[in-house]
Amino acid sequence: MSDSPATPLLDTVATPADLRTLKPAQLRQLADELRAETISAVGTTGGHLGSGLGVVELTTAIHYVFNTPDDRLIWDVGHQCYPHKILTGRRDRIRTLRMGGGLSGFTKRSESEFDPFGAAHSSTSISAALGFAVANKLADKPGKAIAVIGDGAMSAGMAYEAMNNAEQAGNRLVVILNDNDMSIAPPVGGLSAYLSRIVSSREFLGLRDLARRVARRLPRPLHAAARKTDEFARGMAMGGTLFEELGFYYVGPIDGHNLDQLIPVLENVRDAEEGPILVHVVTQKGKGYAPAEAAADKYHGVQKFDVITGAQAKAPPGPPSYTGVFAKALIAEAERDATICAITAAMPSGTGLDKFEQMFPDRAFDVGIAEQHAVTFAAGLAAQGMRPFCAIYSTFLQRAYDQVVHDVAIQNLPVRFAIDRAGLVGADGSTHAGSFDVTYLATLPNFVVMAAADEAELVHMVHTCAVHDSGPIAVRYPRGNGTGVALPVTPERLEIGKGRIMRQGKKVAILSLGTRLEEALKAADQLDAMGLSTTVADLRFAKPLDEALIRKLLTTHEVAVTIEEGAIGGLGAHVLTYASDSGLIDAGLKLRTMRLPDVFQDQDKPEVQYDEAGLNAPQVIDTVLKALRHNSSGVIEGARA
Repeated sequence: MSDSPATPLLDTVATPADLRTLKPAQLRQLADELRAETISAVGTTGGHLGSGLGVVELTTAIHYVFNTPDDRLIWDVGHQCYPHKILTGRRDRIRTLRMGGGLSGFTKRSESEFDPFGAAHSSTSISAALGFAVANKLADKPGKAIAVIGDGAMSAGMAYEAMNNAEQAGNRLVVILNDNDMSIAPPVGGLSAYLSRIVSSREFLGLRDLARRVARRLPRPLHAAARKTDEFARGMAMGGTLFEELGFYYVGPIDGHNLDQLIPVLENVRDAEEGPILVHVVTQKGKGYAPAEAAADKYHGVQKFDVITGAQAKAPPGPPSYTGVFAKALIAEAERDATICAITAAMPSGTGLDKFEQMFPDRAFDVGIAEQHAVTFAAGLAAQGMRPFCAIYSTFLQRAYDQVVHDVAIQNLPVRFAIDRAGLVGADGSTHAGSFDVTYLATLPNFVVMAAADEAELVHMVHTCAVHDSGPIAVRYPRGNGTGVALPVTPERLEIGKGRIMRQGKKVAILSLGTRLEEALKAADQLDAMGLSTTVADLRFAKPLDEALIRKLLTTHEVAVTIEEGAIGGLGAHVLTYASDSGLIDAGLKLRTMRLPDVFQDQDKPEVQYDEAGLNAPQVIDTVLKALRHNSSGVIEGARA
């Protein structure tokens, strides 16, 4: 009789404390099981796959060597955190990733003590880890702070700003550079691994410290020469001159999939008195899963997929996406106008600019994860006579707000902002929701701010942006597919600050901005059926407001409701301010505003999120009835208090 199958090692590891009871020889098996579990989970839920598979061994090694959660592990962006979640007490919920009420697709402080810092935007890890490390230093606590940052995130200036101050943390700070694009170092071999192990050892660091103390006693010219010789020699051999200049002790590159290399180097780093230390680890995105290895870009973020074949679930056929409509419209504008160019910050496919680049490679610029630079670069292009479109997700444009204000708005430069992912975005949750762009842009002098109600309107608004040369202009549009309306053959130049009436009524006015227009029209149908004649207006512009249209609607209807897919401070606030300044509120106007609630909403399906936010047709009807003091049957309950 054969022996029964052994219990998988992963079943014995509920927390990193359990992991640290294993023998080093068992870690390879555990990593293989962790990779298989990650693939299985993401096949069920969808999400970010390639990045997590690339750090399975690294995740295992870090939790094995360091005393997490007392040692603080901070993942940059968070795309790669699924294996980390499995090892830190969340395996039983891993198949709820990115679902309503489930685990976040990113690290989240409220979710686990093993997530000391929330992440979803890039290049924050070193700054945060520095904060943890310095706090430990000030409190005389021994805990380390470990930041794991990918080579893509190193394109953002914030990472270097943090590294420039890292010496303050001493040996409490460890930065692990996860190089999965071979963009910094030559291929990793046995010699470089051997050298990394040697230079991270206590003996080598002790000798180096002794040499430094001796060198300090030399005359200044000899001391300087000795220091430069040491740094130059190590830089030539190891590739770390840049990081040494920023104050880090550089170790690497090492194979991020070889646990026999990772464990001893990380143990040396953990025990080192030298610091801060940067460990350069080379990994492969999608490691261990053939479809992801073969197409890392397609398996960065995935839909649900068949684990055996790798085939991703396809969305049912439907209308084109807003992103696709924008890309097609921009290409058409660029064909007519050689001054049109486009800038993206590391999101060419996400913004549709990959298609633009295929047509106009000399006029497309991917500046990396550097939104601040992207905006000021666009300002420079505009100042020199080009017509730049800066295509950035709403949530990422937040990173460049000072540049929007100082470099674009104050100088009144005609930069065109194409703001993708406006409104709620579903599975990516609060960190990626485009909730605030109307609020933070419509408050700025000189800005024009538009919101497309459907994909046909988006085509018109792209054209309006292209021909608007008198100052900055922005158009916002949501994630996902459009409504299926026919796209215009010839785009129309919209009159700045002018809305449109979609249906005419007498008693109720609904003033919509953006794609809530469809829900506003549904609500109007039901209100009409209740005997409440309803006008619906698509304002198109949050700034400048169509004051003439708004005044007419507010003075000729008993109740008016604004609705938008943005936070407080947007369209509703501007309409209220106009009504107050114009004396309309004093005339007894019943004006209500509908906008996103004053909370950060967790991930769910977009339709569920909007229902929770109270921005669907039933809530519009309820808002109108309450304003009119009607009950659900339409009978007046009493006079206005």
